[in-house]
Amino acid sequence: MKTDTAGNEVMIVGGGMVGATLACLLGQAGVSVMLLDARPGPVDGETAGRGPADLRVSALTPVSQRLLDGLGVWASMRGRRVTPYHHMRVWDGEGSGEVSFSADQAGLPVLGHIVENDVVVAALEARLAELPSVRRRFATRVVGFETHHDAPQVCLEDGERLSAPLVVAADGARSPLREMAGIETRSHDTGQVALVTSVRTERPHGGVARQAFLADGPLAFLPLTLDGDDRHCSIVWSTSPDEAERLAALPAESLGAELEAGIGACLGRVTPTDRAMCLPLTQRHAERYTLPGLALVGDAAHSIHPLAGQGANLGLMDVAVLAEELLEARRRGIALGDEAWLARYARRRRGDNAAMLRLMDGFRLLFGARHPALTLARNLGLAGVDRLGPVKRLLMQQAAGRRGRLPDTCL
Repeated sequence: MKTDTAGNEVMIVGGGMVGATLACLLGQAGVSVMLLDARPGPVDGETAGRGPADLRVSALTPVSQRLLDGLGVWASMRGRRVTPYHHMRVWDGEGSGEVSFSADQAGLPVLGHIVENDVVVAALEARLAELPSVRRRFATRVVGFETHHDAPQVCLEDGERLSAPLVVAADGARSPLREMAGIETRSHDTGQVALVTSVRTERPHGGVARQAFLADGPLAFLPLTLDGDDRHCSIVWSTSPDEAERLAALPAESLGAELEAGIGACLGRVTPTDRAMCLPLTQRHAERYTLPGLALVGDAAHSIHPLAGQGANLGLMDVAVLAEELLEARRRGIALGDEAWLARYARRRRGDNAAMLRLMDGFRLLFGARHPALTLARNLGLAGVDRLGPVKRLLMQQAAGRRGRLPDTCL
């Protein structure tokens, strides 16, 4: 049984958007990083952001944009495909309440960008290839985790053991590494499934992100521009499992008609351009973010309802804060896996993430309620928010990520 302990200061398990961003942040500062990814290989840089849209997209805030720009990857992403949105429109499909936001009202050039996840990962992987202190291993699955007095170890499928002073779990909502470390989560099934697909609409989206709260859950039309054509949208429809199964089984024309009706026909005829995929929605929050020699980031630490598209942004803020703390520890000569020092990261991020999870769950429960009195209350509430300037600005700042501070080391 071979054990590799040579030169790794940080080992990151999971090479998606969040894990790759952390590797870039540390690697450009000269930290020796080993990035382990279960995927068979990198994203195809020739096809990412070209041709049909990836089904998985993220609504990246201006703060996330600044982080990625600081890593030198935003220009590459723009060269592939990103779609800015300048307006948001949210309404109650069961009533008349509506609220709208604009970048001008928030004092921003844009509210955010809809970006395919493959586009982000492809740009990050190209940057990682330029960083000599980062080593990557694909088709590498971690099957064991042990804590030793000097450094934690991970065990791979072939029996090889790898060690580093700090191991970071960036391996998703069902994080095997989190489970192997024995960290419990508070979780509950939202009772909903996300139906995702891509569509072409009769009318241009106009740079507007739209979300309608329907009887069974929210339906989002997120703007996409493909080859200069702004009549495309990414769909996220959170609904009951039975309804999601029914929708996914419909012929394309029938699904398009349901989507058109759900969004109030505001974009005209809707034509699906890809398969419909169903993703179960379970909200989780880790009881703790750190152990000696271990830190959780992104969905491994918290998975959130996609109601406001904040999942990726929360994960990016996690790694920005963690990188700042690790670089400061390194400067002071403190072990990167030191439990007391890692607790600084946990204190800075867990409260903010918990507040966002509670907020999204509150919205989900409020808009999922069918009682007439609650329907009236939420319609009056939406109308009131639309008229109250200070409250509206606060919500816009939250949606645009301006309530969080990007660490100086990431600027």
